[in-house]
Amino acid sequence: MTHETALAAMAATLALDDVPAPVVRRTEDLMIDWLGSALAGKGARPVETIVRFAEAMGPAGGPSEILIRRRGTSPLMAALANGASSHFAEQDDVHNGSVLHPATVVFPAALAVAQAEGSSGADLLAACIAGYEVGIRVGEFLGRSHYKVFHTTGTAGTLAAAAAVGRLLHLTPETMVDAFGSAGTQAAGLWEFLRDGADSKQLHAAHASAAGLTAAYLARDGVTGAKRILEGRQGLAAGMSSDADPAKLVDGLGTRWALAETSFKYHASCRHTHPAADALQQVMREHQLCAEDVGRVTARVHQGAIDVLGPVVDPATVHQSKFSMGTVLGIIAVDDRAGLAEFDRDWRDPRVVAFRKRVAMVLDDEVDGAYPGRWIGKVTVETRDGRKLDARVDEPKGDPGNTLTPEELEDKAVRLARYRDGATEDEMRRAFVAIRALASTPRVGRLLP
Repeated sequence: MTHETALAAMAATLALDDVPAPVVRRTEDLMIDWLGSALAGKGARPVETIVRFAEAMGPAGGPSEILIRRRGTSPLMAALANGASSHFAEQDDVHNGSVLHPATVVFPAALAVAQAEGSSGADLLAACIAGYEVGIRVGEFLGRSHYKVFHTTGTAGTLAAAAAVGRLLHLTPETMVDAFGSAGTQAAGLWEFLRDGADSKQLHAAHASAAGLTAAYLARDGVTGAKRILEGRQGLAAGMSSDADPAKLVDGLGTRWALAETSFKYHASCRHTHPAADALQQVMREHQLCAEDVGRVTARVHQGAIDVLGPVVDPATVHQSKFSMGTVLGIIAVDDRAGLAEFDRDWRDPRVVAFRKRVAMVLDDEVDGAYPGRWIGKVTVETRDGRKLDARVDEPKGDPGNTLTPEELEDKAVRLARYRDGATEDEMRRAFVAIRALASTPRVGRLLP
């Protein structure tokens, strides 16, 4: 049995009864968190553009909902639209070890197909778990060298979506391998867009969700795919990685639930900024500092943070500013939090811009050695009155060991949904009830009326 066939067998045969109850509850939490992010994309220019494209290309009605439009369309176009919208606010979940945002590729595809196929809620949950387990392991397999150039959510995310949709379409283990092959050959997403503040990040998520869905449907209808798309001589690892580790593909398969390791994002910025943001917030609060008290901040980071954040020197858009370590720390220093409202209001505030110029990133051996399994935050703050203050965070807010409470999670989702009037609080609370009841729901309907 190859690693591809082992993964495919797990994804094709997974039943909700096979999954521990806490993992099922975590899946519901992740779906609630994703729904808030998907609605927070409403009104964002690149999201609206991609959604208009989906509406133009798809039917004017259909079984699968475009969340920010409150209308139906085909599964393909719903996956495309919802994938784009849920990856804009920068508050969708992340798995540390794979550096993958699973929700934004798994839930859009799985929900769209479940609504179209009349799937049960239990099948939807099982499919989403299968998608997380496959996508996370593929991301871990591709390794750090992959992430240096490729956006893992766009690459491994394509296979994650294929696994979820394949499970809903009742693919056999053999046809699931074909779906993986067709998904892997479409896998794409390059970090170069960050240098220009371009809109590619939302396109990556939209494409991954839709391409994975396409691969699964084609496999059901007999289209074959490469059988060794991951490890073959001209497969993903050969073309996209120099440190691929095949053992990661089947690590604890069936016993280790990688989904449960996924983190919620507390700040509305790239996750690579969060450890330092939490550490700075800690030292600012402990020593009752204001932004003007700080002469210099050194963020001690892993190489992945330098690779992703380093190109953003002078952000030109609010979205690009979320990939600027200096801007994120400046907003923390000025506002004590880095939420959507703070970014919209203050990313160009003179105090934040001035603070940004006083921030530097340096590679730290301990932090880099722990990454990507652990994302340690270290900062050194030099005050204008001559003090040198160090702070450290071993688990950023939202990590499994420092997770959000159910109340914090639901409040976050409500806040995101209300950000641009995507949904009211009452609508969200009703959606939460529906998500919590999925395990006993005979047929998946719309989340929003």
